[in-house]
Amino acid sequence: MPGENLSRDEARERAALLSVDGYEVSLDVRSAVGDAQGEGPRTFRSVTTIRFRCNEPGASSFADLVAPSVTAVSLNGRDLDPSEVFDGSRIALEDLAADNELVVDAQCAYSRTGEGLHRFVDPEDGEVYLYTQYEPADSRRVFANFEQPDLKAPFRFEVRAPEEWTVWSNGAGERADGVWRFAETKPISTYITCVVAGPYHYVTDSYERVLEDGTRLEIPLGALCRKGLAPHFDADDVFLITKQGLDFFHDHFDYPYPFGKYDQAFVPEYNLGAMENPGMVTFREEYIFRGKVTRASYEGRANTILHEMAHMWFGDLVTMEWWDDLWLKESFADFMGAFANVNATRFKDAWITFANRRKAWAYRADQLPSTHPITADIRDLEDAKLNFDGITYAKGASALKQLVAYVGQDAFLEGARRYFKRHAYGNTRLGDLLSVLEETSGRDMAAWSRSWLQTAGVNSLTPQVLLSATGTVDELAVVQEAAESHPELRPHRVAVGLYRRTAEGALERYARAEVDVEGPRTVVAELAGAEAPELVLVNDDDLTYCKTRFDDTSLATLREHLGAVTDPLARALCWSALWNMTRDALLPARDFAALVLRFAGRESDIGVLQMLHAWTGSALVHYAAPEWRETGGRLLAEGALRELRDAAPGSEHQLAWARFFASVAAGEADLALLRGLLEGTEKIDGLDVDQELRWTFLAPLAAHGAADEGVLAAELARDDTASGKRHQVRCLASRPSEAVKAQAWAQVVESDALSNALVEATIAGFAQPSQRELLAPYTEKYFAAIERVWAERSIQIGMDVVRGLFPSLRDSRDTLDATDAWLSAHEGAAPALRRLVLEARDDLARALRAQACDGGA
Repeated sequence: MPGENLSRDEARERAALLSVDGYEVSLDVRSAVGDAQGEGPRTFRSVTTIRFRCNEPGASSFADLVAPSVTAVSLNGRDLDPSEVFDGSRIALEDLAADNELVVDAQCAYSRTGEGLHRFVDPEDGEVYLYTQYEPADSRRVFANFEQPDLKAPFRFEVRAPEEWTVWSNGAGERADGVWRFAETKPISTYITCVVAGPYHYVTDSYERVLEDGTRLEIPLGALCRKGLAPHFDADDVFLITKQGLDFFHDHFDYPYPFGKYDQAFVPEYNLGAMENPGMVTFREEYIFRGKVTRASYEGRANTILHEMAHMWFGDLVTMEWWDDLWLKESFADFMGAFANVNATRFKDAWITFANRRKAWAYRADQLPSTHPITADIRDLEDAKLNFDGITYAKGASALKQLVAYVGQDAFLEGARRYFKRHAYGNTRLGDLLSVLEETSGRDMAAWSRSWLQTAGVNSLTPQVLLSATGTVDELAVVQEAAESHPELRPHRVAVGLYRRTAEGALERYARAEVDVEGPRTVVAELAGAEAPELVLVNDDDLTYCKTRFDDTSLATLREHLGAVTDPLARALCWSALWNMTRDALLPARDFAALVLRFAGRESDIGVLQMLHAWTGSALVHYAAPEWRETGGRLLAEGALRELRDAAPGSEHQLAWARFFASVAAGEADLALLRGLLEGTEKIDGLDVDQELRWTFLAPLAAHGAADEGVLAAELARDDTASGKRHQVRCLASRPSEAVKAQAWAQVVESDALSNALVEATIAGFAQPSQRELLAPYTEKYFAAIERVWAERSIQIGMDVVRGLFPSLRDSRDTLDATDAWLSAHEGAAPALRRLVLEARDDLARALRAQACDGGA
């Protein structure tokens, strides 16, 4: 039988044959503490009973299990020889009856990669913490099952754990006779089951609501984290956002939360942002802030809480049939996260963050050679793993925002309500959603779907302004273009805004028209006769998903007056458009950097400011001409330091500029200032150099050889925590030494001893922009190693290595040729591996085009 990579065809065949009545899963995780027994991986006992029906008695199928060993298998009371039926990832099931009971007793392995049942030892106090993470298909690493989303069933879990531990799962649990037993779940997919266990710090609250029929809904709330993070855990704010979200979704969805309790666990070494396990949502613990952060960090956490909560309906209650329709849950949750943030919480500007940050992710993904329609063609599980991307999330959410403009908010939400009621606890495809939206809106959804969901690529919209002899607008048109590779022109509902400076110098909108853009050129008749604009914004209010371009007059206005745009969303859209132009080699990187230096200090939205810092750093590292990098770095450091000193003492803008200054500091005086701030010999009024900021300042010192192993060891002694260890590992790998690079490479590529979090930290430290020559030997080593790494390591670690160690800093034609040579010689490599290499190649080719543009400036 094929191995771990389940195909769509196999899943469809199995779903047509089987239906599952229920699971009983018994785990014994007492082996998580104490010394490991014997050779090989540390394991735990997993006993699973599955009751299922087969509509073709006598047929054969298989169950999924990835485990070091299986002790016993029985099917309908008949003992099977594990050595004959288990191949390491599947259990062969022959001669099925109409009604079946499968019992599997296995030894499953604890994970160190964040896939399956992850085991973490806290370096601060030696405590052990466990949690599960499955999507798309890692529950089979914990218990035997049918690992596909459309074979839903109720689950009963029981867990034996160390005496002093608490255990959580999807349902409410209690301990009796040394065993934690959990209430049976509603019918759910395998990938959203969950177990969390350990000496976690746990805080409780509750949510109550009177429903329209007069009944009272009570939802027990819980929030948990490692004991070491408890002093920093602001559970009150987590509960506040949670209650606001529950209010919002109950107001709009007309379907009571169906999963009983609502726990939220912040767990260590987590690969994702969060996961929507019903009743037991898991988050990366970095959402608990150890030091001072900006409002943008709190907004981001709120967005994630609301995103996962939306999944309780979109994804958990109603689930896609197969990963082709992953967007049915992720696009909706991404849209709903921002929608609820704006309408239910204190973060009223969340659409600005969406326009500036989430869409940037989508624009990048949609211009890669691996771009795909929002409804993707997912052949197998490796494809599925790679499609948790900017298209499935942010482009899909952008398409839904466009859909709301197209059909109206009321029709959209009524469609959602009918969708939940019609398909509760079931599985759906694209057509199921489109049918309810057609009912509620009266619109033909087929044409919209073909253009927006079933084609790839991003359109560009550019204004064309013709003025009359008297200086008014004679004709204003929107020109739509598409890339040759994806030539689809789409219908766009857009707002076109006209801006002029006031007498006081503010750049403000004085005219606006909404129009349906169709085809290559659309005239906006409503704006004829308007006063001549200084700036035309063709996607004002961010109604559609497109790359905004400018006419010559508008671009000249922005070069001189970008900081005068008073509306924060309009300003964010201008910045986003300028960044896209930089990436597309239409605006030199040094010009973008100059705009940031000139106007970013006036940016009021902290999230936009932090995004500008990130973009400017990328512009310097990847898109600036090599001969200008040193000059550009010096100019950015000077500008960042000036803004840092000018910022209001203690403000979040001061903190943001401090971090940006550290990221571009390279000169002797800059490094000396960072060292002085660490040692207390330098001071900037109001800047609290807390532990997280200390590591931020140490990073450039280590990368430039100004902080050695002893300094980093002393800092770890000061911050002997899991977070401190990750920071230290990253700094150690960033030091400018051949021996350091060789050691870091060996730890990641030649060994699997590091956990996922420390692999990530080592990779982050390995490639430093100031060390391009030091990295020269690793281009050849990279291409020699990646196929083996992909075959031998978990898919998560494989992705981290292939993406993170690609020689992007060796940005030359030679590296492009080496990449092409590997692709030509490895046409038979795993498609997911080839996709990652093709994406990295595209990023490198884009960087070289941008460098050529900048060099000609």
